[in-house]
Parts: sequence; C-alpha cells; structure tokens
Amino acid sequence: MTLTKLVTPEHLAQFRDEGYFVLERVLTDDQLELLRGGAQFSIDKLDAAMDAAGTDSLGINHRGKRYFSSMIYQDRPELRQFLFSDMMAEICQATLGDDAFLFWEQYVIKAGDPNTAFAWHQDSGYVHEDHDPYLTCWIALDDVTEENGSVYLLPYSRSGIKSYIKHIRDPKLNDMVCYFGSDPGIPMTAPAGSIVVFSSVVIHRSGPNLTDKHRRAYIAQYSKEVIPAKDGTTAHGSFDPFLEGGRIIAEP
Repeated sequence: MTLTKLVTPEHLAQFRDEGYFVLERVLTDDQLELLRGGAQFSIDKLDAAMDAAGTDSLGINHRGKRYFSSMIYQDRPELRQFLFSDMMAEICQATLGDDAFLFWEQYVIKAGDPNTAFAWHQDSGYVHEDHDPYLTCWIALDDVTEENGSVYLLPYSRSGIKSYIKHIRDPKLNDMVCYFGSDPGIPMTAPAGSIVVFSSVVIHRSGPNLTDKHRRAYIAQYSKEVIPAKDGTTAHGSFDPFLEGGRIIAEP
C-alpha cells in the first residue's frame, strides 16, 4: 500500500512529540452516514442489556446519559467497509507500521445531560500495564464543541507522560482515573467527519453535553500486535488482522 498525503510528515512529527494529530473533514458523506447508521442501534443494545440486568447502569454506561457500546461491527458487518478502508489503513501504517490489527471498536454517545463528563484516563488504563501503546481514532459523527462534550487531550509536553500509568477506579461512576491536576487539556473541537488520532497512553477526558442533542462519536482502535489478556490465556479485544507487510488482508 502506498501512503497518500492524508497523513503528512507534520502530522507524524506531532504524533511522535505530542501523541496526537487531527484530520479534519476526512470522511466522505457516505462514510459518515454509514457510521451514523449504527449509533441508535448501539444505544438500543445497551438499553436492552440494562433492562435484562434490571439496572440503569452497566460499568461506565448510564442509561439516558452516556453510552460506550462496543464491538457493534460484529452485529453490523457493514461497518467493516470503514474499519478496514484504505484511509484507516493509511493512518495505521503511518503510526503503527506495516502490520496492524483491529483491537477494539465502540460508539461513544452522550445525551444532553450535565452528568455526562468522563474522567481523565489513558485508553491503556482500561487494558493492563503490560502492552505496547496502541492507536485510538476518535471520529466525530456530529460537529463537536466544548458545549456538547468535546474530548480534551493532555499532550506529552504538558503531561510529561508517554507510558502507562496506574489508574484508580471512581467508586461512583466506575471511571478509571489517572490525573488529578489542574490542567484542563486542549479541546478537540472539530466538524463532523473529522478524526482525532492519538496514542493509547495520551491522557484525555471529555466534558458534559450541555445541549439538547446527542453528541455521537465512533472509536476505532488498532494495535501492531495481539495484546494478551492480563492472565495471558486469551487475547484482550478483537484482533481482526488488518495489515500485513503493508497490505490490507482484512475481508470487507
């Protein structure tokens, strides 16, 4: 696969030095509609799971407030068209190298509610200590503003952190938390169809949605190798092979 100019040397320098870069308005209209199509399905799936459990909260999910609905592409295989697209292959090859796996996928949806913030964490904090950093592609399905709950990043130069750090679980919300300082972070406000690309060890949070509309994001995460579960007996995550030797090997 030959890289295009979507990911520039400037992007890669920023990724190396600060842990992230932003690609604005890079999704086509068709790609955006494809991803939006799974958003309500992801909410309904979690609501049904909460109904079955007789609760309004499961893990970090809270009914009518915030939803982290994962592995929807296994229910909606049409999402593979995006997850294993040439564009995502370019991003992965540029940041991870010639070999890559789809590690995790989820919708992150916030309803209009002041209690929809999400605590400072590293994505790696939801895995375990013993793994190489992987890649998070945070995709805006709606125009993202500070008012509707943008993600905020602490770049390497501001956090001083480039590796996994210990997290503490919030007993009320079940969030994993790793930063208690005063730096508010940099808001990743972006129009729909943009991708915030960052390392799994970049510390980040998100604000509450103070509007009367849902704020929808889609997360695609990729790794350069299979990350084992903490007990070492199975893989942690999905690990669908994506790139091998710089070639797309995933089935559409």
